[in-house]
Amino acid sequence: MKFVIEHLTEKLYDWCLIEYRHISRIVGKKNLIFTNVKNPADIKKLKNLGEVKRESALKLNLKNACLLDPKAKDTLKVNEAKNFDYFIFGGILGDFPEQGRTNKYLTSKLRSVEVRNLTEKQMSTDTAVLVTKIISKGTGLNDIKFIDNPSIVLKKGRLQEEANLPYRYVSENGKPIISKELLMYLKNKKDL
Repeated sequence: MKFVIEHLTEKLYDWCLIEYRHISRIVGKKNLIFTNVKNPADIKKLKNLGEVKRESALKLNLKNACLLDPKAKDTLKVNEAKNFDYFIFGGILGDFPEQGRTNKYLTSKLRSVEVRNLTEKQMSTDTAVLVTKIISKGTGLNDIKFIDNPSIVLKKGRLQEEANLPYRYVSENGKPIISKELLMYLKNKKDL
């Protein structure tokens, strides 16, 4: 089973790279393909995380594939997830409110694949990959615990700030599963 991330931002932003690193840790380098990566510097940054292709997933003619889109009519189910060879995700930094860019850039153009959602709630790309992997291993979506719109307390010295993340995350022991690298990135932002 391969996880395909269609890179859809004009550059590889730090936040995006952090999510991509987390995805590589979740599914393993050999199971990850980045597509639509045009910039040679970005290709170099990503090649240690998974296979990198300049071509769009739209041109790869992937067989037995499922595109994950929050706007899809049907929800991914355990019994079908095990049968897909490829899961395709839009590598898009989320907007709030959601603008439906996965649908615009991928779903509307990839007619040869099945399209499923992971609920109507917007997830970070790494969370969507994690949820898909959990479902493919046999746990139904209704059995996965989530935290919506978590607030993360960020401390820097005596300063404390709260970051509100307007997405759905998998919950583990009552806390959202968020990359430690992302938490450090948020903590070290200059505006804290």
